[in-house]
Parts: sequence; C-alpha cells; structure tokens
Amino acid sequence: MSIFVVHEHHATHLHWDFRLEMEGVLKSWAVPKGPPTAAGVRRLAVQVEDHPLDYASFSGVIPEGSYGAGKVEIWDQGNYDLLARDPDRLLFILRGRKLKGSYVLVHTSGKNWIMLKRRARQHDNQIS
Repeated sequence: MSIFVVHEHHATHLHWDFRLEMEGVLKSWAVPKGPPTAAGVRRLAVQVEDHPLDYASFSGVIPEGSYGAGKVEIWDQGNYDLLARDPDRLLFILRGRKLKGSYVLVHTSGKNWIMLKRRARQHDNQIS
C-alpha cells in the first residue's frame, strides 16, 4: 500500500495540500476549501509541484521569505489503494483518520482538477 498525507497549510491563504505517494515522490494538489469528507462534494484541487517522500512527515513552520511560508500541520494521513489511473483521472481508496473511502481526482484543464468523494454504492469505473 502507498501512503497519502494532507497538510493544513496556513500560508498567504489557508489551504490543504493533498499528497499521494506515486513514482517515488508525493504527487501534490492544493485544495483551497479542503478535501471533501462527504460523498458527492466536489472540490477544486490545483496540481502543484511534486514533493519528496520525506515531506509526508513534515509539520512545522516554513520561514518568511521562503516559498510556501507559513505553518504546516498534518491534517490527515494513512494508506491508499490506487484502483485506476489515466492522464485525466485517478481513482483510489483512502484509509486515513479523517478521509476514508473511495475518491476520484478528475483533470479539468491546465493544473485544475476536481476532487470528489464517491458514494459507497458506485462502481469503480464511474466518475460521477
């Protein structure tokens, strides 16, 4: 199983950084309103640069004048199973303290994706 982590990031604007371990790095998205915890809720997720795996345990303060300056806390973490992947869609099951169940990330345009918690009865190959 691979790991995921969600950082609550008090930078210029509060947002959550959602990160999935893939290809030896943490693939990362900034989620301005936080990851959805209820089925059917859609949240904008802006893809940002990959982070090293050791960043999964980071909690602390990024100093003023540095990129991403501000307080960073681990909001949730756990393991996940990747069920499907193509260039415009990631389907996975999260097993964290706060985020549990089936989720999908759908690429919309540029760096923009939509993160959605799926209903328990949906089949694995559906996006709605």
